[in-house]
Amino acid sequence: MALKLADYKTEVHNDWCPGCGDFGILNAIQMALADMQLPKHRATIFSGIGCSGKTPHFIKTYGIHTLHGRVLPFAQGAKLANPDLEVIAVGGDGDGLGIGAGHFVSAGRRNVDMVYIIFNNAVYGLTKGQASPTLKLGMKTKSLPQPNVNNSVNPIALALVSGFTFLARGYSYDVRHLKDLISKAVAHKGLAFIDVQQPCPTYNDINTKEWFQGLDNIDPHSGKAMPRMYKLEETGYDGVVHSPDEINEKMAQVIEKSNEWGDRIPLGVFYQNEHVPTYQERIIARIPNYMESPPATQEIADSNGKPITNIERLLHDLKVDK
Repeated sequence: MALKLADYKTEVHNDWCPGCGDFGILNAIQMALADMQLPKHRATIFSGIGCSGKTPHFIKTYGIHTLHGRVLPFAQGAKLANPDLEVIAVGGDGDGLGIGAGHFVSAGRRNVDMVYIIFNNAVYGLTKGQASPTLKLGMKTKSLPQPNVNNSVNPIALALVSGFTFLARGYSYDVRHLKDLISKAVAHKGLAFIDVQQPCPTYNDINTKEWFQGLDNIDPHSGKAMPRMYKLEETGYDGVVHSPDEINEKMAQVIEKSNEWGDRIPLGVFYQNEHVPTYQERIIARIPNYMESPPATQEIADSNGKPITNIERLLHDLKVDK
């Protein structure tokens, strides 16, 4: 029987602030799961701390609410233990690019076949609106006593140089486009990252829904608002690496496009490179039967609780020489 959108929704009360972009991202994830007809027992949603941390509570699949800044280690561990799972990790910009920045960079080096979505509103929404790592230098949102004194992180560029092999940006109020990006990210062979721009109606009074819609940016000739968001695919942009010879050229265009901000903000797939071996493929090169007998399927004890699994070979193959 075909799965419907309602099959991925729980009855848990959602207490996000009215108008929060989190709702659109949640809907996009649920819609993507339904479009892909992904069995609920094969999908697992991991989250960190912050408003976005509640996301697994609202999606009727396996869900794990983890520690501050640590969502990626948990999610990667689950995927490596059970490669049949489709793993989607979610977190805020502070969770992933502040305390979790080290894990963000290290995840790129591994290229585990999974998806990481950052809910990016440039503030710490759960803890009263402090500046997050993505708030631009000199910006003063309503909770800041003075303008932001730090420069900002470019999530797309950081993911690129860290080694992520699929990079995209979505917008929380363009749910159908975001749903399509999530489906593409899940289908990608390797580590996928989606930076989702979203308003925080409670604490970010600069990058509001109206700001993204361009209501403060009126065309003097037509008198119409000029939306800041535009879709890369509608401009002929191609971020797919068709051959390894194109990698440097494609990376350069990602850096250029990811630095566009202000009156023009690109959405869509910036980069997709399936020429890099996934971490699972690297393990198979050392342990040929890894996919047939991954850790999650192995019995580790008999009915009396006595250990029956011998992991000496695994430890030997994965050891690091001093």
